[in-house]
Amino acid sequence: MLEKLMQKFKELYGENGELRTYFAPGRVNLIGEHTDYNGGHVFPCALTLGTYAVVRTRNDRTLRFYSMNFDSFGVVETSLDDLVPNKAASWTNYPKGVIWAFEKRGMKLSHGLDIAIYGDIPNGSGLSSSASLEVLTGVILKDIFGFSEVTMVDIALIGQDAENNYNGCNCGIMDQFASAMGKKDHAIFLDTNTLNYEYAPVKLPDAKIVITNSKVKHSLVDSAYNDRRNECETALKELQTVVDIKTLGELTEEQFEEYKHAVKDSVRQRRAGHAVYENQRAIRAVEALKANDIALFGELMNSSHISLRDDYEVSCKEIDILVDLAWKTEGVIGSRITGGGFGGCTVSIVKNEAVDTFVKEIGKAYLDKVGHEAEFYVVDIGEGARRLG
Repeated sequence: MLEKLMQKFKELYGENGELRTYFAPGRVNLIGEHTDYNGGHVFPCALTLGTYAVVRTRNDRTLRFYSMNFDSFGVVETSLDDLVPNKAASWTNYPKGVIWAFEKRGMKLSHGLDIAIYGDIPNGSGLSSSASLEVLTGVILKDIFGFSEVTMVDIALIGQDAENNYNGCNCGIMDQFASAMGKKDHAIFLDTNTLNYEYAPVKLPDAKIVITNSKVKHSLVDSAYNDRRNECETALKELQTVVDIKTLGELTEEQFEEYKHAVKDSVRQRRAGHAVYENQRAIRAVEALKANDIALFGELMNSSHISLRDDYEVSCKEIDILVDLAWKTEGVIGSRITGGGFGGCTVSIVKNEAVDTFVKEIGKAYLDKVGHEAEFYVVDIGEGARRLG
């Protein structure tokens, strides 16, 4: 794919100058959903799917962007003097937001860039194509402009800042962190409150991670994602009147049950309850994985889905159909919605011998019930963002 992108770059921008290549992965979160902005734990891993870039420096202040995924937009030209979010700029608001966030921190770009992009993460699938693009841009800027003091954790935080304050989606840190800090065959057990993290090996000799794309696209900026965040923030303020906490993630299930009367609205109570219980599920799931108890890990994934469906209400009809079909399929250890919700993907752990049946049978049943096809990816856990050449 990189060769095709290189060829396209030369076709669009000419052959002169040194070309550099980069990659940043998408991610799938195994468990711990909607806990990242509630001060809880998450357990994502980087995928071998992601976003590629070919880049060349310019000697003026022009920025030129092209994406093979949005070919109809052609080359989008802008300037370092025009770092303002703009609906017409479409997907280029993501890299522009990261440049804006670097400059805000005093890291000014001395010249423009020609950039060509290709991503093999399906857009709107909930596998973090936007975070992948933000982290990719951060790695490009660090490398080309010699911002050596910028760490990979900084790049994740800068990407989150760009998404929150330039693109208007109030996301947590998980997606950018997983893309920046991924490690092959490991998931990242991250405390989003402190950014303390550890790598946990994901050893599944008898099973595979299968992602199923419902082909229902979501847009977190326009969805109820920000509403959920606001509901949790209000619930936290109410709880703080009776217990000394800074985040919902500090509460155990028992403490939440003791103090939840302070949350005056039943919907907010369910939202906060999900954040507390899901955080504890994530902690237990990592312990189960370390103890090689894959069956318990699967049960916790299933409970996570039920909570996201009923208490947090971020699922949708198509996703619930996929999860129900998975639960009824022999050889499925666990299955749940993954990502921000309102469409996107499920993640399932499926025994090796059942993978073909899983894809075939669920594929057929989903098409019959919904009227369009799902897409299946049997995925490997890969490395984090980096320069390729």
